[in-house]
Amino acid sequence: MNADRRGQDAEATTLQLLLRPYCLLCLEAEHMLALAGVAAFERVDIERDPALEARYGTVIPVLRRADGAELAWPFSPAQVRALVAFAR
Repeated sequence: MNADRRGQDAEATTLQLLLRPYCLLCLEAEHMLALAGVAAFERVDIERDPALEARYGTVIPVLRRADGAELAWPFSPAQVRALVAFAR
């Protein structure tokens, strides 16, 4: 595995986008991630987990790092890059 791929894998396990299926704001959030240059992240459907549903039901989409830092919608590509950069 090359260094670039390892970096993407680490980024994917570090970043989660909490969302719901068919959520238009969630699609916009994915677009912000693309604009920020973030290609690898885990999509987490909060409807599959009652605890996540209870906590994030009205505030999705939320971008979350493995260390617990969160960025709630709305967010910009610059804010996404800052969240990712701080984790490195």
